[in-house]
Amino acid sequence: MTNGPLRRIGILGGTFDPVHIGHLDIADAAHQALGLTRVDLVTSNVPPHRPQPLASAYHRFAMVAIAAQERPGWRAADIELRFDAPSYTSRTLMRFHDRGYEPTQLFFIIGADAFAEIASWRDYPAILDAAHFAVVSRPGFPAFEMPERLPRLSGRMATTAIDALNSPNPVVVLIDATTADVSATGIRGRLALGEPIDGLVAPRVQQHIEQHGLYSSMIPGRRATDTQQIPQAGRLHGQN
Repeated sequence: MTNGPLRRIGILGGTFDPVHIGHLDIADAAHQALGLTRVDLVTSNVPPHRPQPLASAYHRFAMVAIAAQERPGWRAADIELRFDAPSYTSRTLMRFHDRGYEPTQLFFIIGADAFAEIASWRDYPAILDAAHFAVVSRPGFPAFEMPERLPRLSGRMATTAIDALNSPNPVVVLIDATTADVSATGIRGRLALGEPIDGLVAPRVQQHIEQHGLYSSMIPGRRATDTQQIPQAGRLHGQN
């Protein structure tokens, strides 16, 4: 794989159960602020720090693929769904390294609320050398407060995209943006109660949820059409 010096790959990982406009707002903010070449939405398989997904991997990936189709330069990536092991971020980034990407070409996109817990992540602090971390404001967690919340990391934080893009080593770039106050838990709860979710997910994602009756029951362990194959759109094999 040949990657030019200006190649900037954004990576947004998550369970996406379902993918919602809060996820899209975070990725949009990073895409615009950093001039990313591409944004990969990586659907996790087995989340290590939270309850197992309610929707099957098939449907979670399908919803991500639908959302990605509406944005030029975005794609759904199945890089984690092809492995049964827990989807740790450090492993995801290693898989990108194995495909020839340098750490400074990768921008792991994350909400400020999630980044505030980075010290509890597997392979911390080494994980911070595996990619730039693009930390985007979330309701109640402004990105510019990260130096106060995580003073030990303040020395590697950049407050402008220019500083991040010119750095020879991975940094934590803080991106202040308005993102929707939406959670997947809240969406699933509304659907279980038969309440509308208009405006909380992309329209075509909502259509997919309603068409397949996803989240209409909150019974633990429920899976929808687990036996279906993962869609082919956005597979990483052979793609740069």
